[in-house]
Amino acid sequence: MVKKIYYNKLIRDKIPERIIESGGEYKVKKLKDKEFAKELLKKVGEETSGLLPAKTKSDIIKELADVIDVIKEIMKVKGISNQEIKKQQQENKKFKGGFKKRLFLHWSSDTGYKTNEIRHDKN
Repeated sequence: MVKKIYYNKLIRDKIPERIIESGGEYKVKKLKDKEFAKELLKKVGEETSGLLPAKTKSDIIKELADVIDVIKEIMKVKGISNQEIKKQQQENKKFKGGFKKRLFLHWSSDTGYKTNEIRHDKN
């Protein structure tokens, strides 16, 4: 009996070949447009999570390359241009600033500001 590991995630095109080369079996399905777009957004989170444990410059480059590949595919699927991204980056920098000051926020008053980061409430 073959032990199965269930991934249920978007994979790169050559992964099935790698599984076969290592003597394994697999089951995949081709995603429809909406499913693909949804899974790409999940994938970018998966790929960015690989940056935190990366220690060497080489490891960081590998992880960043994966993140950039997924971001470029999301841009392609959603019809987003490099110019649109650059414009938004400029707007973000104008409104929020950059990272030159290297500021680390320990806490702030709850002013109702909405952010997409995970909050770690400590009382």
